[in-house]
Amino acid sequence: MLKMTTGDRVMSISIYVILTILAFVTFYPFWNALVISFNSGVDTMKGGVTFWPRVFSLDNYDIVFQDSRILNGFFISILRTVIGTATAVLFTAIFAYGMSRKELIGKNYYMIFCVVTMFFSGGLIPTFLLIRGLGLFNTFWVMIIPGLISVWNMIIFRTFFQGLPAGLEESAKVDGCGYWGTFFRIILPLSGPVIATLSLFTAVYHWNDWFSPSIYISEQKLLPIQTMLQQILSSNIMSEQMAQADST
Repeated sequence: MLKMTTGDRVMSISIYVILTILAFVTFYPFWNALVISFNSGVDTMKGGVTFWPRVFSLDNYDIVFQDSRILNGFFISILRTVIGTATAVLFTAIFAYGMSRKELIGKNYYMIFCVVTMFFSGGLIPTFLLIRGLGLFNTFWVMIIPGLISVWNMIIFRTFFQGLPAGLEESAKVDGCGYWGTFFRIILPLSGPVIATLSLFTAVYHWNDWFSPSIYISEQKLLPIQTMLQQILSSNIMSEQMAQADST
């Protein structure tokens, strides 16, 4: 066993201290949010709640669980994240597999058309008219179908597929696999790392997105929790501004 020198010990201690500080800075906001949730709302407004609840209370959770709109919003958010992530990753991977084929005629032109959409869009009003024309307005699928294909994720998938050995597909063709069989039996099982990474990015997008439901959904029962919370915050800010205007 090698003996550590004084310099090695100092370096190890420094690394542990830095990592501990980084871990604390990363974890503390989550812990503080949890602590505040168990603290009385009136007392929280005074500030100064840090590591432990100052006035322990479960009233915040009572209000949340008694409001059926919030529980329904959580259900919609979870459903959207699961379905949206699974379908988006699958359809984007299929699209990328087709774009990675050397025998695809005109694939360079298709790639140019795809890249253009990353920098230019029709705008909010044309998109709204398109969504309404497709019959997606005020439906759950308006949060799923428009996000089925991501050009950026397609490029990542395409690059990964092009890096796979060509012999794999040739062997699959010899065994009688077509394009679909090769994709689902060979390519997709080998794409675990890129699938996991892009699934995480897509899930975060679906979970955090509040803007598109606020534009394309007006029925309260279809709103995800993020849009609902944004509306609550906006109404509270407006109420405070009106109260300040009345007081002046």
